[in-house]
Amino acid sequence: MQVERFVSMESLYHEWNARINVVSRKDIDHIGIHHILHSLAIAKFAHFKPGTSVMDAGTGGGFPGIPLAVMFPEVQFTLVDSIGKKIKVVEAVAEGLGLKNVVTMNTRFESLDRKFDFVTGRAVSNLPLFLSMVRPCIKKQGFNALPNGVLYLTGGEIESDLQKFRSVLTSVNLQDYFTEDYFVTKKLVHLYNF
Repeated sequence: MQVERFVSMESLYHEWNARINVVSRKDIDHIGIHHILHSLAIAKFAHFKPGTSVMDAGTGGGFPGIPLAVMFPEVQFTLVDSIGKKIKVVEAVAEGLGLKNVVTMNTRFESLDRKFDFVTGRAVSNLPLFLSMVRPCIKKQGFNALPNGVLYLTGGEIESDLQKFRSVLTSVNLQDYFTEDYFVTKKLVHLYNF
């Protein structure tokens, strides 16, 4: 079932992107690696238990939320974005894939008055700003092997952004997980108790 959903996901994004541009026109042909596989790096690092709640803050076209929802059908994903046309695409893709564990919200994630076990993000803004906005949304107590916190996908040089968080983070180079050249500069950062 998961494999079929990932195959369908690519075609749904191609179809919707022709109507509403949520993935850049030059990048849509690389959606499998640049968006879906990139999102799934979180699944290589975190093994969410059933009942876990995850907010994908600034989900854009649904990354990393939609691929993760396929991987973890017993985890509840709330995909949040302030841009309505992006949420429309996310809703259509989630419906087209038959995902029952996805809720969408067309609002600013920093305005939510809800708490989640984890918050995901993918190059939403500079990391310290993102962390300050999502910190109130993270439940203190968790039940997964990983401490509750933020799972953030990023690229490029972020060492200076991470200096003050050294004691509460794990950083993984995605080239440790994937062989494609695209991942050479990509990282996954897990921040907790910050």
